[in-house]
Amino acid sequence: MKAIALFGLLTAALLSQATAADKRPHIVVILVDDLRWDELGCTGHPFSRTPNIDRIANEGARFRNAFCTTPLCSPSRASLLTGLHTRRHGILDNINRSEQSHRLETFPKMLHEADYETAYIGKWHMGNDDTARPGFDHWVCLQGQGTSFDPVLNENGTRTQNKGHTTDVLNSRAVDFISQKRDKPFCLYLAHKALHPELVQRDDGSITDPKAARFLPAKRHEDWFKSDAIPRRLNVIDDLAGKPALARDIEGKPPLSRETGTSDETVRDRLRMLAGVDDGVGMIFDALEKFGELDNTVIILTSDHGYWYGEHGLSVERRLAYEEGLRIPLLVRHPATIKSGQLIDKMALTIDLAPTVLDMTGVSGGEQLDGRSLVPLLRGEAPDDWRESFQVEYNTDTVFPRVFKMGYRAIRTEKWKLIRYKDLSGMDELYNLIDDPYELENLINSDAVKPVMAELDRKLD
Repeated sequence: MKAIALFGLLTAALLSQATAADKRPHIVVILVDDLRWDELGCTGHPFSRTPNIDRIANEGARFRNAFCTTPLCSPSRASLLTGLHTRRHGILDNINRSEQSHRLETFPKMLHEADYETAYIGKWHMGNDDTARPGFDHWVCLQGQGTSFDPVLNENGTRTQNKGHTTDVLNSRAVDFISQKRDKPFCLYLAHKALHPELVQRDDGSITDPKAARFLPAKRHEDWFKSDAIPRRLNVIDDLAGKPALARDIEGKPPLSRETGTSDETVRDRLRMLAGVDDGVGMIFDALEKFGELDNTVIILTSDHGYWYGEHGLSVERRLAYEEGLRIPLLVRHPATIKSGQLIDKMALTIDLAPTVLDMTGVSGGEQLDGRSLVPLLRGEAPDDWRESFQVEYNTDTVFPRVFKMGYRAIRTEKWKLIRYKDLSGMDELYNLIDDPYELENLINSDAVKPVMAELDRKLD
Protein backbone atom coordinates (compact mmCIF):
# COMPACT_ATOMS: atom_id res chain seq x y z
CA MET A 1 0.00 0.00 0.00
CA LYS A 2 2.87 2.34 0.85
CA ALA A 3 4.42 1.65 -2.57
CA ILE A 4 1.12 2.42 -4.30
CA ALA A 5 0.73 5.64 -2.32
CA LEU A 6 4.30 6.67 -3.12
CA PHE A 7 3.72 5.90 -6.80
CA GLY A 8 0.58 8.04 -6.69
CA LEU A 9 2.46 10.95 -5.14
CA LEU A 10 5.24 10.70 -7.73
CA THR A 11 2.71 10.55 -10.57
CA ALA A 12 0.90 13.60 -9.22
CA ALA A 13 4.20 15.47 -8.94
CA LEU A 14 5.16 14.61 -12.51
CA LEU A 15 1.74 15.63 -13.81
CA SER A 16 2.02 18.88 -11.88
CA GLN A 17 5.43 19.55 -13.46
CA ALA A 18 4.05 18.77 -16.92
CA THR A 19 1.15 21.16 -16.36
CA ALA A 20 3.56 23.87 -15.24
CA ALA A 21 5.76 23.22 -18.26
CA ASP A 22 2.73 23.62 -20.53
CA LYS A 23 2.34 27.18 -19.26
CA ARG A 24 5.82 28.23 -20.29
CA PRO A 25 5.60 30.68 -23.18
CA HIS A 26 6.06 29.69 -26.78
CA ILE A 27 8.78 31.60 -28.66
CA VAL A 28 8.58 32.92 -32.22
CA VAL A 29 11.67 34.75 -33.51
CA ILE A 30 11.35 36.33 -36.96
CA LEU A 31 14.69 37.36 -38.47
CA VAL A 32 14.44 39.60 -41.55
CA ASP A 33 17.65 39.66 -43.57
CA ASP A 34 19.29 43.10 -44.06
CA LEU A 35 16.25 44.99 -42.70
CA ARG A 36 17.07 48.60 -41.79
CA TRP A 37 15.72 50.05 -38.57
CA ASP A 38 13.77 52.75 -40.42
CA GLU A 39 11.96 50.65 -43.06
CA LEU A 40 8.83 49.92 -40.98
CA GLY A 41 5.63 51.86 -40.54
CA CYS A 42 6.08 51.80 -36.75
CA THR A 43 9.56 53.32 -37.09
CA GLY A 44 8.26 56.23 -39.13
CA HIS A 45 8.61 55.20 -42.75
CA PRO A 46 6.27 57.37 -44.84
CA PHE A 47 4.77 54.64 -47.05
CA SER A 48 6.13 51.17 -46.22
CA ARG A 49 3.16 48.84 -45.61
CA THR A 50 3.87 46.74 -42.52
CA PRO A 51 0.62 46.67 -40.47
CA ASN A 52 1.23 43.20 -39.04
CA ILE A 53 4.83 43.88 -38.06
CA ASP A 54 3.68 47.21 -36.59
CA ARG A 55 1.17 45.26 -34.48
CA ILE A 56 4.07 43.61 -32.61
CA ALA A 57 5.33 47.06 -31.60
CA ASN A 58 1.88 48.54 -30.94
CA GLU A 59 0.90 45.65 -28.65
CA GLY A 60 4.40 45.24 -27.20
CA ALA A 61 7.67 47.13 -27.16
CA ARG A 62 9.96 48.78 -29.67
CA PHE A 63 13.63 49.39 -28.96
CA ARG A 64 14.72 52.70 -30.45
CA ASN A 65 18.42 52.00 -29.95
CA ALA A 66 19.03 48.43 -31.06
CA PHE A 67 22.31 47.52 -32.77
CA CYS A 68 24.28 44.62 -34.19
CA THR A 69 27.77 44.03 -32.83
CA THR A 70 29.20 42.80 -36.16
CA PRO A 71 27.55 44.24 -39.29
CA LEU A 72 27.89 41.16 -41.48
CA CYS A 73 25.46 38.31 -42.14
CA SER A 74 27.07 35.12 -40.84
CA PRO A 75 28.79 36.53 -37.72
CA SER A 76 25.67 38.45 -36.71
CA ARG A 77 23.43 35.41 -37.17
CA ALA A 78 25.73 33.42 -34.90
CA SER A 79 25.66 36.21 -32.29
CA LEU A 80 21.85 36.25 -32.34
CA LEU A 81 21.67 32.50 -31.79
CA THR A 82 24.45 32.21 -29.20
CA GLY A 83 24.47 35.50 -27.29
CA LEU A 84 28.24 35.69 -27.86
CA HIS A 85 30.53 38.20 -29.51
CA THR A 86 32.06 37.16 -32.83
CA ARG A 87 35.49 36.49 -31.35
CA ARG A 88 33.93 33.95 -28.96
CA HIS A 89 31.62 31.96 -31.24
CA GLY A 90 34.17 31.72 -34.08
CA ILE A 91 31.99 32.65 -37.08
CA LEU A 92 34.29 35.48 -38.08
CA ASP A 93 33.12 36.28 -41.61
CA ASN A 94 30.98 35.08 -44.51
CA ILE A 95 33.28 32.36 -45.82
CA ASN A 96 32.14 28.76 -45.48
CA ARG A 97 32.25 27.98 -41.76
CA SER A 98 29.68 25.20 -41.90
CA GLU A 99 31.66 22.85 -39.67
CA GLN A 100 32.06 25.46 -36.93
CA SER A 101 28.36 26.34 -37.13
CA HIS A 102 27.47 22.73 -36.25
CA ARG A 103 29.29 23.24 -32.92
CA LEU A 104 27.49 26.42 -31.84
CA GLU A 105 25.72 26.36 -28.49
CA THR A 106 22.50 28.09 -29.51
CA PHE A 107 19.58 29.15 -27.35
CA PRO A 108 17.17 26.87 -29.30
CA LYS A 109 19.47 23.97 -28.41
CA MET A 110 19.27 24.97 -24.74
CA LEU A 111 15.49 25.17 -25.01
CA HIS A 112 15.41 21.76 -26.69
CA GLU A 113 17.33 20.32 -23.74
CA ALA A 114 14.73 21.92 -21.46
CA ASP A 115 11.91 20.03 -23.26
CA TYR A 116 10.89 22.69 -25.76
CA GLU A 117 9.98 21.57 -29.28
CA THR A 118 12.26 23.56 -31.59
CA ALA A 119 12.13 24.46 -35.28
CA TYR A 120 14.44 26.31 -37.64
CA ILE A 121 12.86 27.49 -40.89
CA GLY A 122 14.65 29.52 -43.55
CA LYS A 123 18.15 30.71 -44.27
CA TRP A 124 21.01 29.55 -42.05
CA HIS A 125 23.80 31.24 -44.01
CA MET A 126 26.82 30.12 -42.05
CA GLY A 127 28.29 28.27 -44.99
CA ASN A 128 26.27 26.65 -47.77
CA ASP A 129 25.52 23.50 -45.74
CA ASP A 130 21.74 23.05 -45.39
CA THR A 131 21.84 20.02 -43.08
CA ALA A 132 20.28 20.12 -39.62
CA ARG A 133 22.15 21.70 -36.72
CA PRO A 134 22.02 20.23 -33.22
CA GLY A 135 19.07 21.11 -31.03
CA PHE A 136 16.34 21.40 -33.66
CA ASP A 137 13.46 18.92 -33.78
CA HIS A 138 12.19 20.36 -37.06
CA TRP A 139 14.53 21.63 -39.78
CA VAL A 140 13.55 23.39 -43.03
CA CYS A 141 16.55 25.11 -44.59
CA LEU A 142 17.72 26.81 -47.77
CA GLN A 143 21.14 26.00 -49.14
CA GLY A 144 23.43 29.03 -48.82
CA GLN A 145 21.57 32.16 -49.91
CA GLY A 146 18.80 30.20 -51.56
CA THR A 147 16.68 31.63 -54.38
CA SER A 148 13.85 34.15 -54.39
CA PHE A 149 11.46 31.84 -56.24
CA ASP A 150 10.84 28.06 -56.29
CA PRO A 151 13.24 27.24 -53.44
CA VAL A 152 14.86 23.90 -52.78
CA LEU A 153 14.51 23.13 -49.07
CA ASN A 154 16.15 20.54 -46.87
CA GLU A 155 13.15 19.37 -44.88
CA ASN A 156 14.29 17.11 -42.06
CA GLY A 157 16.91 15.49 -44.28
CA THR A 158 14.96 15.35 -47.54
CA ARG A 159 15.45 17.99 -50.24
CA THR A 160 12.18 19.15 -51.78
CA GLN A 161 11.51 21.42 -54.75
CA ASN A 162 8.88 24.03 -53.89
CA LYS A 163 6.89 26.41 -56.08
CA GLY A 164 6.26 30.07 -55.40
CA HIS A 165 7.95 33.05 -53.81
CA THR A 166 10.41 31.91 -51.15
CA THR A 167 9.00 34.28 -48.53
CA ASP A 168 5.54 32.76 -49.02
CA VAL A 169 6.89 29.21 -48.86
CA LEU A 170 8.71 29.91 -45.59
CA ASN A 171 5.66 31.67 -44.12
CA SER A 172 3.55 28.61 -44.97
CA ARG A 173 6.04 26.23 -43.32
CA ALA A 174 6.07 28.41 -40.20
CA VAL A 175 2.26 28.31 -39.92
CA ASP A 176 2.29 24.53 -40.49
CA PHE A 177 4.67 24.11 -37.54
CA ILE A 178 2.69 26.42 -35.25
CA SER A 179 -0.55 24.57 -36.11
CA GLN A 180 0.67 21.12 -35.02
CA LYS A 181 -0.87 19.55 -31.94
CA ARG A 182 1.65 19.26 -29.12
CA ASP A 183 1.79 18.87 -25.36
CA LYS A 184 4.81 21.09 -24.69
CA PRO A 185 5.92 24.62 -25.59
CA PHE A 186 7.69 25.38 -28.84
CA CYS A 187 10.40 27.68 -30.14
CA LEU A 188 10.20 28.69 -33.81
CA TYR A 189 13.13 30.53 -35.40
CA LEU A 190 12.01 31.85 -38.80
CA ALA A 191 14.95 33.30 -40.76
CA HIS A 192 13.77 34.86 -44.01
CA LYS A 193 15.79 35.19 -47.19
CA ALA A 194 14.07 38.54 -47.65
CA LEU A 195 15.23 41.27 -47.85
CA HIS A 196 18.30 39.78 -49.50
CA PRO A 197 18.83 40.19 -53.24
CA GLU A 198 19.34 37.43 -55.75
CA LEU A 199 23.12 36.99 -55.98
CA VAL A 200 25.50 35.05 -58.20
CA GLN A 201 28.22 33.63 -55.95
CA ARG A 202 31.58 32.01 -56.58
CA ASP A 203 32.65 28.92 -54.67
CA ASP A 204 34.54 31.03 -52.11
CA GLY A 205 31.38 32.98 -51.27
CA SER A 206 32.35 36.13 -53.14
CA ILE A 207 29.86 37.82 -55.44
CA THR A 208 30.46 38.00 -59.18
CA ASP A 209 28.72 41.34 -59.72
CA PRO A 210 26.96 43.06 -56.80
CA LYS A 211 25.40 45.66 -59.09
CA ALA A 212 23.66 42.85 -61.01
CA ALA A 213 21.94 41.69 -57.82
CA ARG A 214 18.17 42.29 -57.76
CA PHE A 215 15.55 42.27 -55.05
CA LEU A 216 12.71 40.10 -56.34
CA PRO A 217 9.33 40.57 -54.62
CA ALA A 218 6.29 38.35 -54.98
CA LYS A 219 4.30 38.98 -58.16
CA ARG A 220 1.37 40.49 -56.21
CA HIS A 221 3.62 43.23 -54.86
CA GLU A 222 5.55 44.09 -58.03
CA ASP A 223 3.62 47.31 -58.73
CA TRP A 224 3.52 48.68 -55.20
CA PHE A 225 5.01 52.13 -54.39
CA LYS A 226 5.55 53.10 -58.06
CA SER A 227 4.74 56.76 -57.48
CA ASP A 228 6.18 57.10 -53.97
CA ALA A 229 9.22 59.34 -53.56
CA ILE A 230 12.07 57.61 -51.74
CA PRO A 231 13.11 59.36 -48.51
CA ARG A 232 16.86 59.95 -48.21
CA ARG A 233 19.01 60.79 -45.21
CA LEU A 234 21.18 63.91 -45.41
CA ASN A 235 24.41 61.92 -45.55
CA VAL A 236 23.71 60.76 -49.12
CA ILE A 237 25.53 63.99 -50.08
CA ASP A 238 28.59 63.32 -47.90
CA ASP A 239 31.70 64.56 -49.76
CA LEU A 240 33.86 62.10 -47.73
CA ALA A 241 36.28 64.88 -46.79
CA GLY A 242 36.70 63.36 -43.33
CA LYS A 243 36.67 59.73 -44.43
CA PRO A 244 40.05 58.92 -46.02
CA ALA A 245 39.28 55.20 -45.79
CA LEU A 246 36.23 55.58 -48.03
CA ALA A 247 37.84 58.16 -50.30
CA ARG A 248 40.72 55.85 -51.30
CA ASP A 249 41.25 54.97 -54.95
CA ILE A 250 40.41 51.31 -55.50
CA GLU A 251 41.32 49.65 -58.77
CA GLY A 252 38.28 48.92 -60.89
CA LYS A 253 35.91 50.82 -58.61
CA PRO A 254 34.44 54.31 -59.21
CA PRO A 255 34.86 56.93 -56.47
CA LEU A 256 32.01 56.92 -53.98
CA SER A 257 29.39 59.59 -54.63
CA ARG A 258 25.64 59.99 -54.83
CA GLU A 259 25.77 58.14 -58.18
CA THR A 260 27.22 55.01 -56.52
CA GLY A 261 24.38 54.81 -54.00
CA THR A 262 21.25 52.66 -54.00
CA SER A 263 18.72 53.41 -56.74
CA ASP A 264 15.12 54.38 -56.03
CA GLU A 265 13.78 51.24 -57.72
CA THR A 266 16.07 49.04 -55.63
CA VAL A 267 14.63 50.60 -52.49
CA ARG A 268 11.10 50.05 -53.77
CA ASP A 269 11.85 46.39 -54.50
CA ARG A 270 13.15 45.93 -50.95
CA LEU A 271 9.94 47.39 -49.53
CA ARG A 272 7.92 45.16 -51.87
CA MET A 273 9.78 42.11 -50.52
CA LEU A 274 9.11 43.36 -47.00
CA ALA A 275 5.37 43.32 -47.75
CA GLY A 276 5.63 39.53 -48.18
CA VAL A 277 7.31 39.19 -44.80
CA ASP A 278 4.52 41.29 -43.28
CA ASP A 279 1.90 38.99 -44.84
CA GLY A 280 3.58 36.10 -43.04
CA VAL A 281 3.55 37.90 -39.69
CA GLY A 282 -0.20 38.30 -40.15
CA MET A 283 -0.49 34.57 -40.87
CA ILE A 284 1.47 33.77 -37.68
CA PHE A 285 -0.83 36.03 -35.63
CA ASP A 286 -3.87 34.28 -37.13
CA ALA A 287 -2.49 30.80 -36.43
CA LEU A 288 -1.65 31.62 -32.80
CA GLU A 289 -5.06 33.21 -32.26
CA LYS A 290 -6.83 30.20 -33.79
CA PHE A 291 -5.21 27.86 -31.27
CA GLY A 292 -5.65 30.25 -28.36
CA GLU A 293 -1.91 30.65 -27.83
CA LEU A 294 -1.26 34.22 -29.00
CA ASP A 295 -0.90 35.82 -25.59
CA ASN A 296 1.18 32.88 -24.36
CA THR A 297 3.71 33.46 -27.15
CA VAL A 298 6.72 35.77 -27.12
CA ILE A 299 6.97 37.24 -30.63
CA ILE A 300 10.27 38.91 -31.53
CA LEU A 301 11.13 40.53 -34.85
CA THR A 302 14.60 41.80 -35.64
CA SER A 303 17.36 41.90 -38.26
CA ASP A 304 20.99 40.82 -38.52
CA HIS A 305 22.25 44.31 -39.53
CA GLY A 306 21.29 47.36 -41.54
CA TYR A 307 21.73 48.33 -45.17
CA TRP A 308 22.86 51.28 -47.29
CA TYR A 309 20.47 53.52 -49.19
CA GLY A 310 23.32 55.60 -50.61
CA GLU A 311 24.54 57.16 -47.36
CA HIS A 312 28.20 58.17 -47.80
CA GLY A 313 27.87 56.94 -51.40
CA LEU A 314 27.52 53.33 -50.25
CA SER A 315 25.25 50.63 -51.65
CA VAL A 316 24.96 46.83 -51.32
CA GLU A 317 27.56 46.77 -48.51
CA ARG A 318 26.56 46.58 -44.87
CA ARG A 319 30.00 46.03 -43.37
CA LEU A 320 30.94 49.46 -42.06
CA ALA A 321 30.39 50.91 -38.59
CA TYR A 322 28.16 53.83 -39.55
CA GLU A 323 24.66 54.01 -38.11
CA GLU A 324 22.93 52.68 -41.24
CA GLY A 325 24.91 49.44 -40.91
CA LEU A 326 24.68 49.05 -37.13
CA ARG A 327 21.10 49.99 -36.34
CA ILE A 328 18.46 47.26 -36.44
CA PRO A 329 14.76 47.04 -35.60
CA LEU A 330 13.83 45.12 -32.45
CA LEU A 331 10.17 44.53 -31.61
CA VAL A 332 8.86 42.26 -28.83
CA ARG A 333 5.28 41.27 -27.92
CA HIS A 334 4.28 39.31 -24.80
CA PRO A 335 1.34 40.76 -22.84
CA ALA A 336 2.27 39.02 -19.58
CA THR A 337 5.60 40.86 -19.57
CA ILE A 338 5.16 44.00 -21.65
CA LYS A 339 2.67 46.85 -21.54
CA SER A 340 1.47 47.69 -25.03
CA GLY A 341 3.12 50.52 -26.93
CA GLN A 342 6.35 50.69 -24.94
CA LEU A 343 9.26 52.66 -26.40
CA ILE A 344 12.63 51.70 -24.93
CA ASP A 345 15.68 53.90 -25.38
CA LYS A 346 18.32 51.83 -23.58
CA MET A 347 20.89 50.15 -25.85
CA ALA A 348 19.96 46.63 -26.97
CA LEU A 349 22.31 44.39 -28.97
CA THR A 350 22.11 41.26 -31.13
CA ILE A 351 23.93 39.38 -28.34
CA ASP A 352 20.97 40.12 -26.03
CA LEU A 353 18.47 37.93 -27.91
CA ALA A 354 19.67 34.60 -26.51
CA PRO A 355 19.80 35.62 -22.81
CA THR A 356 16.42 37.37 -23.18
CA VAL A 357 14.69 34.26 -24.55
CA LEU A 358 16.31 32.04 -21.92
CA ASP A 359 15.16 34.43 -19.19
CA MET A 360 11.59 34.55 -20.49
CA THR A 361 11.39 30.76 -20.60
CA GLY A 362 13.11 30.15 -17.26
CA VAL A 363 15.95 28.17 -18.85
CA SER A 364 19.39 28.56 -17.28
CA GLY A 365 22.53 29.47 -19.21
CA GLY A 366 21.93 33.09 -20.11
CA GLU A 367 24.14 34.35 -17.31
CA GLN A 368 27.18 32.81 -19.04
CA LEU A 369 26.69 34.80 -22.26
CA ASP A 370 28.10 38.13 -23.43
CA GLY A 371 24.67 39.69 -23.85
CA ARG A 372 22.17 40.66 -21.16
CA SER A 373 18.53 39.79 -20.72
CA LEU A 374 16.25 42.58 -21.89
CA VAL A 375 13.43 41.39 -19.63
CA PRO A 376 13.95 44.14 -17.00
CA LEU A 377 13.64 46.77 -19.72
CA LEU A 378 10.58 45.05 -21.18
CA ARG A 379 8.96 45.16 -17.75
CA GLY A 380 9.47 48.91 -17.62
CA GLU A 381 12.41 48.83 -15.21
CA ALA A 382 15.55 50.95 -15.65
CA PRO A 383 18.58 49.13 -14.19
CA ASP A 384 21.21 51.57 -12.94
CA ASP A 385 24.02 49.46 -14.34
CA TRP A 386 22.69 49.17 -17.90
CA ARG A 387 25.31 49.50 -20.63
CA GLU A 388 26.26 52.96 -21.87
CA SER A 389 28.55 51.74 -24.65
CA PHE A 390 29.28 48.69 -26.79
CA GLN A 391 32.00 47.37 -29.05
CA VAL A 392 31.68 46.68 -32.76
CA GLU A 393 34.10 44.15 -34.20
CA TYR A 394 34.73 43.42 -37.84
CA ASN A 395 37.24 40.79 -38.84
CA THR A 396 38.70 39.48 -42.06
CA ASP A 397 37.25 40.44 -45.41
CA THR A 398 38.57 39.53 -48.85
CA VAL A 399 35.33 39.99 -50.78
CA PHE A 400 34.61 43.73 -50.63
CA PRO A 401 37.71 45.91 -51.18
CA ARG A 402 36.19 48.91 -49.41
CA VAL A 403 36.33 47.01 -46.17
CA PHE A 404 39.99 46.27 -45.56
CA LYS A 405 41.51 42.86 -45.01
CA MET A 406 42.07 43.17 -41.27
CA GLY A 407 38.79 44.92 -40.48
CA TYR A 408 38.26 47.35 -37.61
CA ARG A 409 37.14 47.80 -34.04
CA ALA A 410 34.72 50.52 -33.00
CA ILE A 411 33.11 51.74 -29.82
CA ARG A 412 29.75 53.50 -29.67
CA THR A 413 28.45 55.37 -26.66
CA GLU A 414 25.27 57.42 -26.44
CA LYS A 415 27.25 60.43 -27.68
CA TRP A 416 30.41 59.23 -29.38
CA LYS A 417 31.62 56.72 -31.95
CA LEU A 418 35.28 55.87 -32.50
CA ILE A 419 36.25 53.69 -35.48
CA ARG A 420 39.76 52.27 -35.38
CA TYR A 421 40.94 50.56 -38.60
CA LYS A 422 43.38 47.72 -38.06
CA ASP A 423 45.36 47.94 -41.31
CA LEU A 424 44.83 51.55 -42.46
CA SER A 425 47.17 53.99 -40.79
CA GLY A 426 45.95 57.51 -40.05
CA MET A 427 42.37 56.87 -41.23
CA ASP A 428 40.49 56.44 -37.95
CA GLU A 429 37.21 58.30 -37.39
CA LEU A 430 35.48 59.96 -34.43
CA TYR A 431 31.93 61.33 -34.44
CA ASN A 432 29.80 63.28 -31.98
CA LEU A 433 26.46 61.56 -32.58
CA ILE A 434 24.44 64.15 -30.69
CA ASP A 435 25.68 67.13 -32.73
CA ASP A 436 26.32 65.12 -35.91
CA PRO A 437 23.83 62.21 -36.19
CA TYR A 438 24.65 61.74 -39.88
CA GLU A 439 28.37 61.21 -39.19
CA LEU A 440 29.59 63.90 -41.58
CA GLU A 441 32.34 65.59 -39.51
CA ASN A 442 35.30 63.45 -38.44
CA LEU A 443 36.74 64.95 -35.22
CA ILE A 444 39.70 62.58 -34.92
CA ASN A 445 42.27 65.40 -35.32
CA SER A 446 40.50 67.97 -33.17
CA ASP A 447 42.47 69.08 -30.10
CA ALA A 448 39.22 69.87 -28.31
CA VAL A 449 38.26 66.19 -28.07
CA LYS A 450 41.62 64.71 -27.02
CA PRO A 451 40.32 63.85 -23.51
CA VAL A 452 37.32 62.11 -25.12
CA MET A 453 39.66 60.20 -27.45
CA ALA A 454 41.78 59.03 -24.53
CA GLU A 455 38.72 57.70 -22.68
CA LEU A 456 37.29 55.98 -25.76
CA ASP A 457 40.67 54.42 -26.53
CA ARG A 458 40.82 53.10 -22.97
CA LYS A 459 37.31 51.62 -23.21
CA LEU A 460 37.94 50.07 -26.59
CA ASP A 461 41.17 48.46 -25.40
